[in-house]
Amino acid sequence: MDMVRTLPDKQCSSDPLPMRLLKTNVELLAPFLSWLFCWSLERGIVPSRMKSAYIMPILKKTDMDPANTKSYRVLHIQCLSKSYRPITNLSMLSKLLERLVSKQLVTYLKDNTLLPDRQSAYRAHHSTETSVLRVLADILLALDTGNLAVLTLLLDLSAAFDSVNKDTLLRWLQISYGLGGVVINWFTSYLSGRSTPSVRSSVNSSIPSAVLYGVPQGLVLGPILFLLYMADLLQLVRRHNLHPHAYADDMQIYGFCDPPDANALSERLSLFIDDVSPWMMVNRLQLNSAKTEVLWCSSARRQYQIPTSPVRVGDTSVLPVPPVSDLGIYTT
Repeated sequence: MDMVRTLPDKQCSSDPLPMRLLKTNVELLAPFLSWLFCWSLERGIVPSRMKSAYIMPILKKTDMDPANTKSYRVLHIQCLSKSYRPITNLSMLSKLLERLVSKQLVTYLKDNTLLPDRQSAYRAHHSTETSVLRVLADILLALDTGNLAVLTLLLDLSAAFDSVNKDTLLRWLQISYGLGGVVINWFTSYLSGRSTPSVRSSVNSSIPSAVLYGVPQGLVLGPILFLLYMADLLQLVRRHNLHPHAYADDMQIYGFCDPPDANALSERLSLFIDDVSPWMMVNRLQLNSAKTEVLWCSSARRQYQIPTSPVRVGDTSVLPVPPVSDLGIYTT
């Protein structure tokens, strides 16, 4: 009942009754909701109606032109224009079930120390601020000892949420996270049989198409599953004696060295990125090397020792830059 009371006071056309009525009569309806959710979890089945969603484009501002319909892509489909904000609508029963499973999954991962320790997204007490502060603190500690530091921002893992290989994700949930039996059956059912949300206007709606890859965005479980999918990349960073910190699909890689070893650190960074490319290919992700940025850091008296030569990122040479935007914060 507490989970129902914490839901926002809004509903969509997929809901069988207004949220206000559900909250007012939660004591009466709780046994029926409990039976429905237990049925789903005990059988490892997510009802198909709980997987359906639709997008209702809403004007961003009242003074914007509603006739501006220059299209853009959202979740594999063409949506409406830059004047509109795509609002995904999912039934409150679906949200309740996902919140219930998410709470149990996160508790299990925490109790068994399975959550990625250098991933700050979609977790309580973890944010862009804590991510940036952790990286900044590590770099400042290195500079205080007279070392140089290099920070590489591997940005724009193109369409990362939409590219997740579901079979690979399910295999990792079993092998790396110990999920099996009816639990893995439930996640298999959750990820399968989905289609793109229908885009609805006042007069028309689009035709959904099957979604073969990716995890659901804008919901509760999809982002958490994405973090688990990306966790192996953090281990790959460590195997190259570098330090990772991630926020969703934004990856920060950094390392330290004595000033005479700057070229060796630069080469180690290039070798890591060489290993990332096949990892990305196997896991159906794409790294946009053209948007990778490199920043060298030093104390004020060691500025002259900062390398100016480019860092090889795959087939691209990336020149060090003085300022970089790190999760919305400019670092110099």
